[in-house]
Formats: sequence, structure tokens, C-alpha cells
Amino acid sequence: MTDTLNIAIAQVSPTVGDIDGNLAKARAARADAAKAGADLVVFSELFISGYPPEDLVQKPSFQRACRRAAEAFAEDTADGGPAVIIGVPWREGPHLYNAGVILKGGRVDAVRYKSHLPNYGVFDEPRRFASGPELPQPVDVNGFKIGLMICEDMWLPGPGEHLRDNGAELFVVPHGSPFRETALNERVGAARDRLRACGLPLVFVNQIAGQDEVLFEGASFVMAADGAVAHRCPQFVEGLYLTRWVREAGAVVCVDGPSEDWVGDEEMVYRAVTMAVRDYVTRNRFKGVVIGLSGGVDSALTAAIAVDALGADAVHCVMMPSRYTSPESLEDAAACAKLLGVSYRTIAIEPGVAAFETMMAEAFEGTQADTTEENIQSRLRGVILMALSNKFGDMVLTTGNKSEMSVGYATLYGDMNGGYNPLKDIWKTDVFALCRWRNKTHAPDLKGPKGQVIPERIITKPPSAELRTDQRDDDSLPPYDILDPILEALVEEELSVRDIVAKGFDEKTVRRVEHLVYVAEYKRRQAPPGPKVTAVNFGRDRRYPITNGWRDK
Repeated sequence: MTDTLNIAIAQVSPTVGDIDGNLAKARAARADAAKAGADLVVFSELFISGYPPEDLVQKPSFQRACRRAAEAFAEDTADGGPAVIIGVPWREGPHLYNAGVILKGGRVDAVRYKSHLPNYGVFDEPRRFASGPELPQPVDVNGFKIGLMICEDMWLPGPGEHLRDNGAELFVVPHGSPFRETALNERVGAARDRLRACGLPLVFVNQIAGQDEVLFEGASFVMAADGAVAHRCPQFVEGLYLTRWVREAGAVVCVDGPSEDWVGDEEMVYRAVTMAVRDYVTRNRFKGVVIGLSGGVDSALTAAIAVDALGADAVHCVMMPSRYTSPESLEDAAACAKLLGVSYRTIAIEPGVAAFETMMAEAFEGTQADTTEENIQSRLRGVILMALSNKFGDMVLTTGNKSEMSVGYATLYGDMNGGYNPLKDIWKTDVFALCRWRNKTHAPDLKGPKGQVIPERIITKPPSAELRTDQRDDDSLPPYDILDPILEALVEEELSVRDIVAKGFDEKTVRRVEHLVYVAEYKRRQAPPGPKVTAVNFGRDRRYPITNGWRDK
């Protein structure tokens, strides 16, 4: 029995469905781990398929391809190098399991199945997988008894206690734990609860990737048996991180590993969304992005995120002024484009507006101008952006924030046109905070320039869609410092009108906002995807009916 075990945490980014590419990344990571002296290299949950594979994993041909990849990887371990723990969908008989396989000595040495299948929030695993038929047993790696728990099995009682009772000396926990503002504390708290019950140290290996509306920021860690976080891997950065374990006085302890700092607040959210944009655009093979740059705060922040994700050369901004566009907006949009270093052009929409006025004159005869004419302007801008996308192969990024998406303050087939929305799960008040953070701070994974990238006047001027004379957002909506807390209570906390009014908000305002949220559901169903940031996002988390007669009485 050896007294030392070197475990490499492979915080490597898989792509859902790219089995060959994921296998190639795993092989490269194992080769690096061998050079670093690792005895074992651990990958994240369902790494071979990418996570979450959704209904793709139900295809028999996909299941077979995943298994073949795992078995081919197992053959590599005949070279005497590190053993491997890697996640893979695994079919046995009539059942498909979310599994972790242990590869060593040139073969699949053991298979362990996930017991607890989450069915909340973004998760719906019981739709696709069966629970393990029995609780897992420890596996042996170089004389160390390892308790393999897959993701949710760490969060709930049962598997951990069973593994401890059957001789496990440490836990290894491959995860696909999605990013959200509160995730770091929640993960550490769940791990600490399990160790409080079991008294064993733990290796938490999390996925790092942007996958449609869900993103994973890494932040893998080692927790000592007493519940202290002993070692941290970084957020938002891929890498291989070696940890050294020894057996002392009958207990296994980690004596060396990475010591990265974790960031929070605006920096954490900004870098998370930037990673999501980068992975969505590049993995869907777009050359770059095109953005309608209006001189407003939302489009300016979207452009900054795009530059930080993709580089300035891949970001193309378009100003589309109308008769209602202020000179300040023209100046601010041009200044923002210059600070970011992106290509910038102006395409006026007035000729198109005039053409529509002529085309619709007979049909609209005898009516007064209203939101119809405003929406025509927005839809013309959408047509222009989609035309540029079609012609040059760039994806349109939309710019609507969560506050606007909540209450339907957006035009279907207009400013909602596009392939991805970076701000979809970011409240308007947080948009301002992120702009200020980005102007003052930078990070090594951001590709844009340091220093100010968003002109101060964009941040300080009153928000306006500029679709009619002297228009302001607060003409139609409560001020955002009132609207956002009401929306957060309705959408994320599911509070009743009575509970929200008890917090000090006007009842009439709360009821109006509640009504707007419900009637905008049909718009959100047709909106582009965007990264989950908050506890409850629109789409995977919150699934409400479009036809809905309920109002809180």
C-alpha cells in the first residue's frame, strides 16, 4: 500500500456532442498529467458527451459513440500512466445511467452510477437517466480507497455515508454545477454538510464551459475533512491542477494543490457572461458578431462583453438613427465604438420608415400614431441587422436586459431579433453596475482594452428607446430602482402581491408589474437564448404557460 497519491484536476472544457473533440482534450490532459507526475486524473460529469446533453443523449447511436470513446480511452491507460475518472452516459441493458468510469491498466476497471438525479431548476435528469440500482462501492487507485460521487450525490445523504461505511478514504466528486451568482457558497456549503456527516476529505471537479443558456465556471476545489477549503482552482480558466495526497496516521490529507483566489460580485458576473458569449459564438462557428449600437447603456455593455469575449476584430457595430435619435446618442455610440476599437457604420432607417408610411397609408387611414409606428422602427433595425448577418456570416447579438424581458419592453421581430442575448438574465440596475466595473477594472481572460470602454454619459443619461419625441423608459415603466426589486420578488422569489406590498411597494404598481410579466410570456418564448446568471432565469428555470388567467388576489 502506497502512502502518496497525486490527483490531477482536469478543469477542461468539453463541447456537447463533440465526442471526438472531447476525447482528444481528455487525452491531451492525461498526457500533461503524466508529465506532472499524476497517478490519477479526474474529469467533470459526463465529460465525454459534454454536459448537459439534453435529449441528444437518448439517441442510441450517440450512446454507443460515447461508450466507444470511453473504451478507447481506457486502452490508453495500458501505458502505465495515470488512471482516469471520467463522466460518460453508460447503457446497461434497458437503462441509461449518468456514470463515472474508472480507467486503468488498459481497461474499464469499474463503473459507478449516479444515484440522486436532480429534477429542479435547469435539471431534468430523470427524463433521460435511471438512478443507479445500488449505492456505489469505493474504487481502488494505487492502494487508496476512493469514494466516487457524481454531482447531486454529494448534495444529498446516502451515497457518501455508504461509501464511508465501506472503507472510502476520500471523496472524488465530478460535477456539472451551473454558474449562478450564489453558486460558490452553495457548493462549499453542500460539500461541508457532506463532510460533516462523513468526516472524509473531498475533491470537487467542476465543468468549465458555456453551453447555450447554462454556463459552468470551473472553480474546482479541495476540501479538508474538517470542512475547510484547502485548495482552489480558478474560475473561467481552463487548466490542469495537481494535488498531492498523503496517508498520515490512518487518515488521507491533501498537502499541496492550487491556491487561486475566487472573485465575486460584478467581476464574477461579467467574466461569466463573457465566457458564455465566447463559447456560444465560436462553438456555433460564427465568424463574429454584429450589434446595433444605439448610444444606450445596454448595447454599449453588450459590445464591451463581445469585444472581451471575441476580440475587437470580430465585433461589428451599426448605428441606425431615426428622426428621433438625439445628437448625444450619435456621439455616444461613435465614442463607444472608438474606445472599444470595433468597426462601426451608420445606416439610417428614415428611408425605410418613409416607405412603410407610404405602404401602410391606406390601411392606417383615420388612425392615430401609436406603438405600431414605434415598432416599425424597431423591426426595420432588426431587418438591417439580420441582413448584415446573412450577408457576412456574423451572429446578431441582442441587447435586452432581464428587466425589459420580464415586462415585455421589447419589440418582437425587432430589437429581439438575433442569435444570443448576453444580458438576458441581468437586471437593468446591474447593467449600470457592470458598466462601471468594466470601466475601472480588467481581467486576464478579457480580450478588450484596459481602461474606460463605455463613455460616462451613456451610463448617466436617462434610458430611452428613442422611438418618439422626448421618450424615456420611465414614461412607460416604474423607475428601475423600483421595478427591479418588484421583479426579483415576483420572478426569483415567487412572492405574492401581498408579501411584496408588505416590503413597502405600492400595491397598484406591483399588480401592474405582475400583469406585465404574465402577458409578456409569449415574447420570451420567442426570444434568443442567453446565459443564466441569477437564481431563476427565463427559459430553463421558469416555465410558465402563455395562456394564463391567474392573477394573485
